[in-house]
Amino acid sequence: MSNMVGVGPFITVPLIIASMGGPQCMLGWVLGAIIALCDGLVWSELAASMPATGGTYVYLREAFRKTSLGGILPFLFIWQFIFSGPLEIASGYIGFAQYVGYFWQGMGTGAMRAVSMSVGVLVIVLLYRRVTSIGKLTVVLWAGMLITVLWVIFAGLSHFNAKVVFDFPPNAFRFSTGFVAGLGSATLIAMYDFLGYYDICYVGGEVKNPGRVIPRSIVYSVLGVAAIYALTNLGLIAVVPWREAMHSKFIAADFMLKVYGPRAASGVTVLVLWTALASVFALLFGYSRIPYAAALNGDFFKVFARLHPRGEFPHISLLVMGCLSIVACLWTLDDVITALVTSRIVIQFIAQIFALGYLRRTQPEMPRPFKMWLYPLPSAIAFVGWAFLFLTSGWKFAGFGLLTLVAGIGAYWIWIRNDTSKVRTD
Repeated sequence: MSNMVGVGPFITVPLIIASMGGPQCMLGWVLGAIIALCDGLVWSELAASMPATGGTYVYLREAFRKTSLGGILPFLFIWQFIFSGPLEIASGYIGFAQYVGYFWQGMGTGAMRAVSMSVGVLVIVLLYRRVTSIGKLTVVLWAGMLITVLWVIFAGLSHFNAKVVFDFPPNAFRFSTGFVAGLGSATLIAMYDFLGYYDICYVGGEVKNPGRVIPRSIVYSVLGVAAIYALTNLGLIAVVPWREAMHSKFIAADFMLKVYGPRAASGVTVLVLWTALASVFALLFGYSRIPYAAALNGDFFKVFARLHPRGEFPHISLLVMGCLSIVACLWTLDDVITALVTSRIVIQFIAQIFALGYLRRTQPEMPRPFKMWLYPLPSAIAFVGWAFLFLTSGWKFAGFGLLTLVAGIGAYWIWIRNDTSKVRTD
């Protein structure tokens, strides 16, 4: 849940309000929760059946091992992750820079990009060594997130004004092409905030009783975070009217300024900055290990399996992921969010849905400690949801996702011709 929330709601609430032009954007949170819950059941069955460390990479490899897709799909997952992972990290850098703007009044676009890119450089420097305190950092991140969220929720609900919260614009729910496009945009932003409900699957090999623990972890996390997001969103626009909130660069600070004054606004800004910094630190640390693990198993370019000669950490993977995340800071926050979600949809989320169905058909005898409830209905809902988000993201971002996929296919053929030797793991 700490990975799911992080700094997300404090940078995306203005975006999700603007996407639909009013408090009807709450529909995006609801639809996002439904998609996350249904997709979470896909993850749950796959992870319970194959409780190995690696997540999607393992599921695609094992599901299609005996087909022509068994080699290319795991490779393509890692390939798109090389792009989508840095985009997710960059969103934290950009959010950090936006909140710096509360203290640096009048900060322009160029200065904001410089701040976000500087944070990216700092995080690489901090991680360019053997790191052993991630567990403690995660606890601190969780505590800071929880304090910030509960503070906002308490203050918002204690100043709740239904007339302000539910001040819908004219024709807010009139069905039209614009309404559908806005709902798609709002739901995509909501899904960005929900990302992480499947994090336990990446360490499935270390989970005791995975058939019971993993599904509960996913379902409880989605439901709990959905409640947190709903209350946070309602609390914020109960104090900061949505017409003002949709233009805010630091909504949590503006909120506290109205409720408790400048000291509280400064305090919550510091908390958000810390949460953002700790979040991107943990993200880059974890994400840099995914291409490394794939390369170590001989399923990706072997250069990513290189360890630093003294620190024994995957420095090539760290530098590639870190530098790409710095470059991504040149985009706007909403572009970064849309690009990272659309680039993952086809080769990760939709591919996993087909992997589950394929395993059900071809390996009915496979041990399944957890079976999806009401199968195949949740799979169908998840597929329709992801397809809806992809198609409403706009040609630029859908094209980015497809272009990434095509480039990955080309990279795969280069790899199998020149780089398929197994890397020693001893």
